[in-house]
Amino acid sequence: MNGDEPAAAPLSLRERRWAVAVQEILAAAEDQIAENGPAALSLRAVARSLGMTVQALYHYFPSRDELITALVAKAYGDLADAVQKAVDTAPEDSDPPRMVIAAEGYRQWGVDHPERFQLIYGAPLRHYAAPAEGSSTRAVRRMSGIFQNELFRGFTREQLAAADYTALSPALERHLKEFLSPSALGGLPSPAVPILISAWGQMHGLVVLEVFGHTSFVGPHQAELFRMAMLAMLQDVRRRIPADVAAR
Repeated sequence: MNGDEPAAAPLSLRERRWAVAVQEILAAAEDQIAENGPAALSLRAVARSLGMTVQALYHYFPSRDELITALVAKAYGDLADAVQKAVDTAPEDSDPPRMVIAAEGYRQWGVDHPERFQLIYGAPLRHYAAPAEGSSTRAVRRMSGIFQNELFRGFTREQLAAADYTALSPALERHLKEFLSPSALGGLPSPAVPILISAWGQMHGLVVLEVFGHTSFVGPHQAELFRMAMLAMLQDVRRRIPADVAAR
């Protein structure tokens, strides 16, 4: 830590107790989701499992939506942690490439936590709308940043700007220029955006199919097929990005 930065003030006893209670509520809610699925989440059942009243639970989470938002943000955070941990264990020249390892970390978390994966990527919960800007949005951006870094690792902005992709319509080009502020998707050049979205769709789609049981016919070979698909996807991405921008 920088010596010029002031040390954070220690939490008070009340703040520590509050933090412990919040974590216990989230853990109880996650247990209920794992047992009954996201749609069956009940604040009354969560409170009962902790030996507290619903009114006491509302003291920590004033509404069902706030509890769901905290659960969604935590699930995204735990998923991003798993992906980052997988990437951090891989050297720069790893075989398979770090992008594939990141994708496998994503898949493994989904397979290990199917109900929580469904909470964030399954059918939207009835009568719940995530806040436009909040903890869940920040968690999604963190996840996107990890994959963006690994997918385009080693390429310059000039190379990404010269990527070979189907020509964008004028309307989509204008939209991307408005959307891609320096803080959005790391300010990616517009030709790289459909490449990122397409790669994400291929990876995520395969995981969704597996988590929701649609590829069970593959049996114990799903991890092998997933790796093959990710290697092919990464090969296609690299084929589209020129090695020599000047020559192109």
